[in-house]
Amino acid sequence: MQKRWKILDADELKATALHETLKVNTTLCKILVQRGLDDFEKSKHFFRPQLTDLHSPWLMKDMRKAVDRILLAFSKKEKILVFGDYDVDGTTSVASMFQFLQKVYPTVDYYIPHRYREGYGISKLGIDFAKENNFSLIISLDCGIKSVDLIAYAKTLGIDFIVCDHHLPDTELPEAVAILNAKQKDCNYPYKELCGCGVGFKLMQALSEELKLDDNAYLQYLDLVATAIAADIVPITGENRTLAFYGLKKVNEDPCAGIKALMKLAAVEKEMHIVNLVFIIAPRVNAAGRMDDAKKAVQLFIEQDANKAMEFAEMLHSDNTDRKEADSNITEEALAMIESDLTLINRKTTVVFKEHWHKGVVGIVASRLIERYYRPTIVLTKSGEYVAGSARSVAGFNLYEAIHACREHLLGYGGHFAAAGMTLAPENVSAFSNAFEKIVAATIPPELLIPEIIIDSEISFAELTPNFYNILSQMEPFGPENMRPVFISKKVMDTGFSKIVKEQHIRFSVRQNKIAFTGIGFNMAEKFHLLQMQKPIDIVFTLDMNEWNGEKNLQLKVIDIRLSE
Repeated sequence: MQKRWKILDADELKATALHETLKVNTTLCKILVQRGLDDFEKSKHFFRPQLTDLHSPWLMKDMRKAVDRILLAFSKKEKILVFGDYDVDGTTSVASMFQFLQKVYPTVDYYIPHRYREGYGISKLGIDFAKENNFSLIISLDCGIKSVDLIAYAKTLGIDFIVCDHHLPDTELPEAVAILNAKQKDCNYPYKELCGCGVGFKLMQALSEELKLDDNAYLQYLDLVATAIAADIVPITGENRTLAFYGLKKVNEDPCAGIKALMKLAAVEKEMHIVNLVFIIAPRVNAAGRMDDAKKAVQLFIEQDANKAMEFAEMLHSDNTDRKEADSNITEEALAMIESDLTLINRKTTVVFKEHWHKGVVGIVASRLIERYYRPTIVLTKSGEYVAGSARSVAGFNLYEAIHACREHLLGYGGHFAAAGMTLAPENVSAFSNAFEKIVAATIPPELLIPEIIIDSEISFAELTPNFYNILSQMEPFGPENMRPVFISKKVMDTGFSKIVKEQHIRFSVRQNKIAFTGIGFNMAEKFHLLQMQKPIDIVFTLDMNEWNGEKNLQLKVIDIRLSE
């Protein structure tokens, strides 16, 4: 697939000044400046995050109200229900808050809605469960900010809500006792990008201060917070960076029994990074809600006994195996549908529908199809009497607006810029598909249908030293708004030893001047002919450390190549 390359600029004067202060590689200084780290103090906080950097939880709007309402519940011996969503952010939020409260107050329980019976967020079934079981206070985590009608319904039943959420609020807010959400317009909390589990963490921090508990009362859940930050794809900047940094430290040194069991099942032997939380822990946790019931993800996280934790981990592992099989089969079927129909191939969108596809994986399949056909994609399946689906966008295109423009064909829809969901009547699938194609074709700029690689900086092979890699590694944890730096080296030659491995990957052996590096380029076999031409190439890559037989060597993780101009 053809890709666009975009090489970022940096303020040379600021980069030079930073180089003189930090005494580190100039290319790295350019990247730090690009990321807003343009002086010594900012760089110090970035490279050496401290838990003392965390903001006071009392700066968050309604924190005093939330703490007072929980203390009132304690004094009146009310039953408290911790309610969260069925994804990683929701289940980690519930697991940490439930355990925290349980250690200081006996009558607390938790509730996770069923993905298919109840849907996303606060549910009527959940509120009715609270009423039937005499809960008078619900603490919702990672959901609730848009549940105006349901929270009003709970109020008629004598149930109060404390909402801890991070999603963008609408103009009308629910009638909760307290709303903790830094994205509220009149909230002065300095950092706006916490995930749901992060907001819950701030409430635990405030309660710990109020109850004069040891700091470990809330810090012990940092491994769960880091898992939520990784899975929810929030920016790893500011406070999130500090939480992720120390959360990863806990994952590697003293994880809860549940995370430890998942790592054991995945045969993790090396140090865990954010990318491992994203690709090893998160899919297994999400699989519980996709394939069955996410409650067992909470049970895994709160379990103290290693053997019992392993039993829950095995359930999640099994769900994930089922998820992968369903995902693989549906992707194959969908690709076959597209490739056998020229009208589908030549569109600006992909919309595919089969009644038997598993509802829990259609969003993942949409992402897989974008890897092959880079365009806005919707995967639909039958859900009861209706058709339901998930949509995914390409970078830079507002998917939600496109779906909103087709609303006359839909029964319901929701989502945001990059992802959305919808339900519609079976007889409207064709009309909706055509309307979606028409609106996207009319509004999407042609360049957005070509994937873009953002390149941080040009670099020479001579700069790629162990010391350079050591400083680069200290930029971790990597993630949104602090991605692993991508480099370009120009006029590089093949040494003659590059080869195709496993029919689809390239094992690179390349040199620039007299310095040679090896590297791996996954799924790049179709570009091997460029190396065989024995002409200078430009190579885009990230830098990695390869460990083999006790030896460590720097290697390139190649993203793309093209002939030099």
